[in-house]
Amino acid sequence: MLIFTEIFFLIMRNLLSIIALIIFSGCQNNKIEVDTIVLNAKVYTVNDAFGTEEAFAITDGKFVAVGTEETIKNKYSAKKVINAEHQTIVPGFIDAHCHFYGLGMNLQKVNLVGTTSFKGVIERIISFQKENNSPYISGRGWDQNDWEVKEYPNKKELDSLFPNTPVAITRIDGHAMLCNQAALDLANITLETVATGGEILKENGEMTGVLIDNPMELVYSTFPKPTRKQQIEGVLDAQKYCAALGLTSVSDAGLERSVIELIDSLQQSGDLQMRVYAMVSNTTENLDYYLTKGKIKTPRLNVQSVKVYADGALGSRGATLKAPYSDQHNHFGNMVIGTSEFRALATKIEKAGYQMNTHAIGDSANRFVLQTYEKTLQNKTNKRWRVEHAQIITDNDFEYFKNENIIPSVQPTHATSDMYWAEERLGTNRIRGAYAYKELLKASGKIALGTDFPIEQVSPLLTFYAAVARKDTNNYPENGFQKENALTREETLRGMTIWAAYSNFEDQEKGSIEVGKYADFVILDNDIMTTPVENIPEITVLQTFIGGVKQ
Repeated sequence: MLIFTEIFFLIMRNLLSIIALIIFSGCQNNKIEVDTIVLNAKVYTVNDAFGTEEAFAITDGKFVAVGTEETIKNKYSAKKVINAEHQTIVPGFIDAHCHFYGLGMNLQKVNLVGTTSFKGVIERIISFQKENNSPYISGRGWDQNDWEVKEYPNKKELDSLFPNTPVAITRIDGHAMLCNQAALDLANITLETVATGGEILKENGEMTGVLIDNPMELVYSTFPKPTRKQQIEGVLDAQKYCAALGLTSVSDAGLERSVIELIDSLQQSGDLQMRVYAMVSNTTENLDYYLTKGKIKTPRLNVQSVKVYADGALGSRGATLKAPYSDQHNHFGNMVIGTSEFRALATKIEKAGYQMNTHAIGDSANRFVLQTYEKTLQNKTNKRWRVEHAQIITDNDFEYFKNENIIPSVQPTHATSDMYWAEERLGTNRIRGAYAYKELLKASGKIALGTDFPIEQVSPLLTFYAAVARKDTNNYPENGFQKENALTREETLRGMTIWAAYSNFEDQEKGSIEVGKYADFVILDNDIMTTPVENIPEITVLQTFIGGVKQ
């Protein structure tokens, strides 16, 4: 009897093991097959609740599940499983205002960023020309505010060094240019040339070679046209540069039709993975084509906005102010577009169903743009017209941003680049309404963040640091520049992801790690939300994914 009982229990135990194996196999077979599973992470989803998760699953370039590691492992299987090893994951960074194509082209030219004297500028030009022997020398990045003598340079030394080779080098903000005589002659610029919407600076009755705003176009028109090969190399170089720093989408603030079509062709061929929100440059030819054609939308390209300039830049004293510059008597800056022309353009853009994105730096330019927006969009909804930079706001003009149709689009590193000299331009009262990102957010409810690269550095982590700390990377100033206008970390991350996507009408497809959205995400080597503020610039992007594909 004992032997029979032992045999019975042995049979039952084996039977139960077989049943468990069958059930387990059945569960395994019932798992949903996906392309990729990411596990063991701290995922900041940037959803409405700003929640965190541990894992997600991806199929066909989109998130199909986001949740705990146990939930994802139990429900999904994939040939590709990524162990994030407890690293931080955030949505792919979106630069809401930059010059992606311009970065690519600049990578092919003399780089003057970081020069601390005019002598340093000259040295870089000489070095560049020795290596390249270019028939036309161009470059960008000088800033007289970073020099010991904070005055505009003069062309005399360039004339001596390059009497027969045109040289045209643009200030870092893109609103001033130094040309030698050969470049001026090629552009037919003389002492008699009339400057509308800008200046041709003169000294003792002679041209200094410095042009501000609109007259620069005369020189640009003489630049040698880049070959298609050079353009492709530039765009792909820019993609590599940006993706390595965590960018998955860029809003290029002003492109010609030919460049937009080049970007589209590279995206269609699969060479360009970067998603591009292309603002159309405000030219007659561009508007005649795009406003008639209507919006263009693919998974990687979005064309439905026009980039317009209202005024110039503060650094070159081209920003239009309500009262004179504090450091230049009776000088108010310059509008680069006529007021009646701007109003007519706004009406034309609105009727075409396009978004208007206007560069406005000075408080006078901002008020004019905001008043025009308000009037043009009266009784309209969901227009999301953007004020690019919204840099100096005075009086009660923040109130205009309470309009649901208007969004501020700002660049936090502009504040930490300009803080050394901005008060000289504006004085102690006006500076309080400059770079006032918290005030803009309070009024608008959303704020889109970008860099304006290559004017500023590309890195989104420096954007994050500047917005939160309001300091430069040398920890200056000790208590932060106008710290009352710093953003919280959550506000900043939203501004670089979901709010940037919103400003591009793309918040339903990107900007957060949620089911149904593109699987654009970044793995960081440290927690951007908790690491000490002073260590934020040291955070490194480990991997960048666009549509679930590692870049």
